[in-house]
Amino acid sequence: MPRNHFTLHTVLSLITVLTLNSCTSTSPTPLSFDDLPAQTELPDPLLRENGKRVKKVKHWDDRHSEMLDMVLKYEYGYPDFDSPCIVFDPPINITSSELIETSVRFDGLSQFSSYTINFGIDEKLSTPLHLYIPKDGKVTHPVIVRFGLGGEHARLANERGYAFACFDQTSLDPDTEGHDIVGPAQAMYPEATWGSVAVWAWGASRVLDYLQSRDDIDITQSVITGHSRTGKAALLTGVLDDRFAIVVPNGSGAGGVAAFRGSEKGVETLELITRESRFKSWFHKDFGQFGEHVNKLPFDQHFMRALVAPRVILSTDAYADQWCNRKGVQSAWQAAQPVFDLLGVPENNLIHFREGNHDQLAPDFNVLLDVADAYFNGKPMPE
Repeated sequence: MPRNHFTLHTVLSLITVLTLNSCTSTSPTPLSFDDLPAQTELPDPLLRENGKRVKKVKHWDDRHSEMLDMVLKYEYGYPDFDSPCIVFDPPINITSSELIETSVRFDGLSQFSSYTINFGIDEKLSTPLHLYIPKDGKVTHPVIVRFGLGGEHARLANERGYAFACFDQTSLDPDTEGHDIVGPAQAMYPEATWGSVAVWAWGASRVLDYLQSRDDIDITQSVITGHSRTGKAALLTGVLDDRFAIVVPNGSGAGGVAAFRGSEKGVETLELITRESRFKSWFHKDFGQFGEHVNKLPFDQHFMRALVAPRVILSTDAYADQWCNRKGVQSAWQAAQPVFDLLGVPENNLIHFREGNHDQLAPDFNVLLDVADAYFNGKPMPE
């Protein structure tokens, strides 16, 4: 990886200048499927729908809004069709939490606490949350939020001075294959068009709402990560919630950081992942219409990388992970780069591959921590 020359302060200042707000949209209504033109090449992330090219930072916000509308309308679904981000506005009614268990873990390294946090309308939604805080005597800590209960990477995080928070996203929407179940979040917001990935992303933002209320967590230094299907959710979380300074999807593949266009043979395609017998319910109900017509997508997954800018995105994958779609990951990474260049943060678009298979292992997590240390603490960027 190249050495970083940009500080977190620089990036946060740029976000302030741009007044980025993923819940503000002034873009025109995206075209219907029948009216979409075919595009064999990856669409240009800096080309406005009016045909004008974005050449100045001050014009990026409008293009950001257009791109966000596209990916929500066609791929992930809106949390609310009339008010696209109404339930993504942080914070969202978190007024209570229940401490379930507390103990010291990892040979005295960590203070572990298990909570139930309540949110949503009348606090009728809840999710279990596990929180590992380093017992290092510091008042506040940066935090890594990860999907799925299980603290296999918590020790690594705590050893480096990071708090580690993980939650059960399936408490908000079940993880199903071949059939769809209306989960608690979808039942609470029946007008929403979101699929499971967007529900899970919304849940991660609610976790950050809770962490924001604590005196021992510094959410200005927060990281979101997940693996495979929750790698997709981590990416969408980072797009929709700019409180996350670093976004790290791992093994996210189709619907994650891998472009659909120009994919190599043997990878998971849009058509495969959106089959009724597989994972149609992860996405907007009509996303599968692009299965045999990928070139009609008005975007591709490089838009998702670009929508994280000017913050940091690090995608981590494995060479032997066939379905991660190495070619698609690399082409999306390259196609998003012009946005990072425009915003003056060319080194905030990061990619990493390791030997091995489909998993989020200690080497992946250590790269995450190395990058976080570089941006938050000014340490050398890993090569």
